[in-house]
Amino acid sequence: MYENLTVMRTSAAMAEHAAQRQTLTAQNIANADTPGYIARQLPPFRDFAEGGLAPRASRSGHQAMKAPEATPTRAEPAPNGNAVSIEVEMVNAVEIQREHVQALAIYKHAMDVLRLSIGRK
Repeated sequence: MYENLTVMRTSAAMAEHAAQRQTLTAQNIANADTPGYIARQLPPFRDFAEGGLAPRASRSGHQAMKAPEATPTRAEPAPNGNAVSIEVEMVNAVEIQREHVQALAIYKHAMDVLRLSIGRK
């Protein structure tokens, strides 16, 4: 029932997107000293959502959001070719955390509205 509501799908997509961004940020930080490593990032959810939230079926009976593609960052590489900026990754981590909190707040609010509509608190 809940998965058919657009607001629920959107909040779930936001949370999934935040998790994917956090994974990339963690990989970037883990490879901060790896020679030749180029940091990758995903665009914020608002940029991803502007293209539409068209679901795609990965198997029958299953729908998932189109996965955004990671792009290399444009950071200036170090002499060893590494292009990870810890400062940029820290800022990204804060932005990602805010995205995740926002997704959970939207989901919680939608659940509260559903509960109120059926007479439960």
